[in-house]
Amino acid sequence: MAAVTLRVRDLDLMTRYYRDALSLAVLPAPATLELPDGVHAAETVVLGRGPTPLVVLHRTPDLPIAGRGEAGLFHTAVLFDDEVGLAHALASVATTAPSTFVGSADHLVSQAFYFTDPEGNGVELYADRPRETWSWGADGVRMDTTFLDPDGFLSEHLSDASRDLLAGDRSTVGETGAGGADGSAVVGHVHLQVGDVAGARAFYVGTLGFEETAAVPGALFVSAGGYHHHMAMNSWNSRGAGPRASTLGLGTVAITVPTADDVSALRERLVRSATAVQDDGATLRFDDPWRNRVEVRAER
Repeated sequence: MAAVTLRVRDLDLMTRYYRDALSLAVLPAPATLELPDGVHAAETVVLGRGPTPLVVLHRTPDLPIAGRGEAGLFHTAVLFDDEVGLAHALASVATTAPSTFVGSADHLVSQAFYFTDPEGNGVELYADRPRETWSWGADGVRMDTTFLDPDGFLSEHLSDASRDLLAGDRSTVGETGAGGADGSAVVGHVHLQVGDVAGARAFYVGTLGFEETAAVPGALFVSAGGYHHHMAMNSWNSRGAGPRASTLGLGTVAITVPTADDVSALRERLVRSATAVQDDGATLRFDDPWRNRVEVRAER
């Protein structure tokens, strides 16, 4: 999964949240970044960890706010490489924007903390448990939602350097920053709201080629390469929703596949399924059945 693009009303407010609360850094815009019609480079901010973009914010103040029952983004999930980095980000939000915290859960395959950004977009910060501890069966990977104590997690994993940095004391911080503060992170998965799970399965598994890894009432989880899930789709709030109007919120879900041959094979499947697709020779751009925009390009 590559960077998720959000259409936002207040670019400064949203930048401060993702930078100061979620501890992401403002990055130079990549050369491949496509700007929507009417959006200028000065109205776009790219945030991430290290060299990796995770979230792209486009200022589109004239768009309306999406309704709760409409299709769109459920959350963007940022995967940290270890619990120390996750603990630093969690403590940063607790220090900077505690009211945006909405819950936490142990999912057996991961430990996750949930937030809502200032414009209502869901965010998950999580770290995976070791793959050898994941349990697989005939129905896919075993996941659950059990209690996870944020205070206990911080007590166990927050480093002394992170505690000092968050308290405003930089005397113990080296050139690379607080322990975990500059650790790597990626977009681990993207969770969407859709009108129905059967339609999501037909498109994301049948056409795009993801493997189904789990299903619960009202939700589907899919992945590639044996991960627990790279994408999820649920109808918990959006059952029966039709195609999206142009609103604030989700702009684009971006996916990177290994080779150009994978892109070509996907293009053929999209054409066979009568899905309208734009192909500029490097990137495929298309909409799912609810007008969630997806783009796919090759890693090499």
